[in-house]
Amino acid sequence: MGPLGSYLPYLLNRAGARIATSFGEAVRPLGATLQIWRVLAALRERDGQRMGDLSATTSIDVSTLTRLVDGMEKKALVARRRDPEDARVVVLHVAPEGRRLTRRLLPIAERYEKVALQGFNAEETEQLKAALRRLYVNMDGLESPHKARG
Repeated sequence: MGPLGSYLPYLLNRAGARIATSFGEAVRPLGATLQIWRVLAALRERDGQRMGDLSATTSIDVSTLTRLVDGMEKKALVARRRDPEDARVVVLHVAPEGRRLTRRLLPIAERYEKVALQGFNAEETEQLKAALRRLYVNMDGLESPHKARG
């Protein structure tokens, strides 16, 4: 394998893109996408999230997320509501149809993780996940100084 084959960003992107593309094809017949799954999975973990928090959790920028949620609302998967503690804030809740879709997507997501981690033992799996979380946080170090201040 040449220099590209040992370049970390290339390896990460190649693995991530392969999983994402394949997963997207698997969930398309159910009327879902990888991004829809991310939103539903995040709401399954913690329902009633603000858009900003959901954006951070799903790694989908707010403008893209807003359009995505508009479409999900039309499909009755989610509902926007005012935060009872602060009426200026909109929170997103999963709707019954969204819960049904989540139940159908969950086994597919679990299967993809199982296949991707074939041959990894529990300790290796946790090390890999911890390393990926660390890599993600490390990238904060590349934020431009004016962006970090502003």
